[in-house]
Amino acid sequence: MLINSLGSNLMIWHAVLPILKKNFNVLLFDKRGHGLSATQKGKITIDDYADDVIALMDFCTIEKASIVGLSIGGLITYSLVSRYPERAEKLIFSNTGAKIGTKETWAERIAAVNEKGLDAMAFAIIERWLSPKFRKEQSEATAGYTIMVTQNSSLGYTQACDAIAHANYSAVVKNIKNPTLFIGGSEDIGTTPNFVKEHASQIPNSTTHIIDGVGHLPCIEAPEIVAQYIQDFCLDDDTSLYDKGMKTRRSVLGNTHVDKAEANKTDFDTDFQEYIVNSAWGSIWSRPHLTKRERSMITIALLAALGHEEELAMHIRATQNTGATIEDVKEVLLHTGIYAGVPVTNGALKIAKEIIYNLKKEDE
Repeated sequence: MLINSLGSNLMIWHAVLPILKKNFNVLLFDKRGHGLSATQKGKITIDDYADDVIALMDFCTIEKASIVGLSIGGLITYSLVSRYPERAEKLIFSNTGAKIGTKETWAERIAAVNEKGLDAMAFAIIERWLSPKFRKEQSEATAGYTIMVTQNSSLGYTQACDAIAHANYSAVVKNIKNPTLFIGGSEDIGTTPNFVKEHASQIPNSTTHIIDGVGHLPCIEAPEIVAQYIQDFCLDDDTSLYDKGMKTRRSVLGNTHVDKAEANKTDFDTDFQEYIVNSAWGSIWSRPHLTKRERSMITIALLAALGHEEELAMHIRATQNTGATIEDVKEVLLHTGIYAGVPVTNGALKIAKEIIYNLKKEDE
């Protein structure tokens, strides 16, 4: 989950995304009042932005994510991890801290935007974002990002400024237990390298990287380096293959099913069960490139084609956890009918209809 800075939209990650997508499912979005997201009147707090993140994760059936918070995104990350700790895995704070600026400086920024508008303020904002070297050598890109600033809602921008002004997560920092990475830019004049290092020092065993020659948005100026830092950090996992597999197995099949299967294990089949957890759930289902919904659909098609009815029934029931819908199952079985034959698909449809009927009855 990549959370944008003040005044930007999800396009700031456009050069980071292709690299991260090789190993992760990545979710981008525009904060309310930014980019293509709507603006609402009234006071907005950092907690409100964090609640939006959780709502988006729920909508996308994402149980847990590693969070990358850039600038105000870092404040949102602090709020999220303090109030929804079970939803956050690893934390990456880029060019941010637990408290950014003062109420006075943010009040001045709000007054200037209200008086002049974002169009008049855009170039001054870009000067704080991007290093002099980048602005000189990448003039066309700089012009594009300047236009991006002006496309935000002035109200949405000032609401975010006010939210930053009143945010202070200094007490939260000391309680963070998640693996944590800090990234900064040597040319950042807002959240300076020393500022970033000071906040990183308050979290035990955190890691800090200051990227030379870049400003407040390293994801724009040094996307390959930023992506590599995020990738290396998130892939560094001491969890055993068995524990990873068991976690994935429970998330797909549900605790009730797994607890029953574990209770029924004997000395005779324990080795086989461990093999399944390691190979199927740890090595394959836990790979990040495909979503659980996609793997669920593939599995249903294969089990239907091979006539493995008991396993098929189990995985159709598991769609409650994977995000695959009844329509998904219907399309998968139609496809299976073409490529694996009508007889096996007839059997699969019968099983699916019975399970879908029972699930509907349970909901009533």
